[in-house]
Amino acid sequence: MTEYDIQNIDKQINEIFDGKKDLSQFNQSEHAGVCSAGPLLIGALLVCDIVRESFQTSRNAGNSQTTPSNWEIDEKQEQSIQEWAEAKGVWVPKAEEWLEELYGPELAHGAESKVYCKKGDTHVVKLRTSIYSTLGRAFEAIALHNYLFPETIMRVIGFTRDTDGLFRVILTQPYIECMRLATKNEIDEMVSQKEFRDNGDALGVNYISNRLNLEDMHPANVFVENLTGKPICIDCIVKFRR
Repeated sequence: MTEYDIQNIDKQINEIFDGKKDLSQFNQSEHAGVCSAGPLLIGALLVCDIVRESFQTSRNAGNSQTTPSNWEIDEKQEQSIQEWAEAKGVWVPKAEEWLEELYGPELAHGAESKVYCKKGDTHVVKLRTSIYSTLGRAFEAIALHNYLFPETIMRVIGFTRDTDGLFRVILTQPYIECMRLATKNEIDEMVSQKEFRDNGDALGVNYISNRLNLEDMHPANVFVENLTGKPICIDCIVKFRR
């Protein structure tokens, strides 16, 4: 990645924060979720868009009738994000060792995230891997989570690979004092207020709106918060209905 590329991405990040430029996939309300995740998420989204556009340009130039597979896009996005992050000084080698030194052993470990927290801290730190078709879709999910659930905003602070070689986003999120896990009825009511309805797959944890898919909304991902007594989503799968 050239110095020009990095400067151009920085320029676009500032324009998005200033409201002079939009990311086309997000509407105005969703842009609040983009910006709340911080400049590194915006930059990562821009890099991923550049990769997709490059694939599209190459295909058009060669008159190719084939569409690149998701794994090809994902692989190139990971490579480009690492190059950009290293140039920006936000690539953290051996992040697991670094976090264990700062916070001690993992607090929790799920399918998507490794969680670290020091006693008394108001935020947790997560190493979040992608369970989406491409890395770009995983970055979109962070922005959409912030839009839907601003009380548990994720803020991107760096990037790494874990000891298994998996690409991971380093992010912070408020620490939630859990009174108990939410019930199905409480989750249904919470998402209905955000204009989601059951998607009809009979699983009971997946919802749709006119624009988004909201999945994996089971009680382990939705807590009733100790202070307010209200259900709060700490993690989910969210993506555009494409």
